Amino acid sequence: MPATVVDDEDTKPADVGPIDPNVEPKVTAKSVLVINARTGQVLYEKDADTRRPIASTTKLLTALIIAESGGLREQVEVQPIDTVCEPTKLYFKPGERYARSSLLYALLVHSCNDVARCLARDNAGSIPDFAAKMNVRAAQLGAVNTRFANPNGLPSPGEEQFSTARDLSRIARAAYYNSTLREIMAIQHLQFQYADGKTREYTNTNKVLLRYGFCNGMKTGYTEAAGHCLVSSADDGAGHAVISVCLADNKSIWIDSQRLLMWALAGEAGKR
Repeated sequence: MPATVVDDEDTKPADVGPIDPNVEPKVTAKSVLVINARTGQVLYEKDADTRRPIASTTKLLTALIIAESGGLREQVEVQPIDTVCEPTKLYFKPGERYARSSLLYALLVHSCNDVARCLARDNAGSIPDFAAKMNVRAAQLGAVNTRFANPNGLPSPGEEQFSTARDLSRIARAAYYNSTLREIMAIQHLQFQYADGKTREYTNTNKVLLRYGFCNGMKTGYTEAAGHCLVSSADDGAGHAVISVCLADNKSIWIDSQRLLMWALAGEAGKR
């Protein structure tokens, strides 16, 4: 049951280079979209409508559906089928019981794939039925170029699963304005209490959240097929909030995302 290890590189300020709000930033991600979180206005885009796997950024929609369904204080009992997944896991055990809210924290902070399965199965009865709910909710949000097959974004053999930077920004904006999720996604370090009373600290997988003071979320993702993915958000405390979506990036994802957030905030502040 490994805890997340934080090294100096995780928290050290990134060298993002000079930021000129009048010059569009150069990033290595293949698909990018940056929006004003308050209005939805597109501030920057790059190949934003190409369908791509989005890895664990899928969990934004999973979390949104769970949060919107309510009953977050109610208990969920872990079933054996919930634990059948890899690689990032909470390592809970069948028969253990947890509040839905506690599992939401583990889902968004530590990106637990077993937790995603547990919450989805509890909510809809099965993974396929929850995926159907995901596709309905995505369409309601305007994410019409998107298809989900499971709640965690892991490859699903024989089933297509994809989204676009534009569609994911719509899902992200809905998650951003859910007060429960917004609070959770801003947490840097989570003390999770297991059913046996033991606690373990997990550090948010989003390194931008650890490095950049204005960052307040949102969700990381990585698979070999998807590459490095990150939906990140920032609020400068002066009335400006932005969301950045980067898909199919390499290990430059953290610098790319921070650069986009800084550029977008500087540009929005400059409009006043």
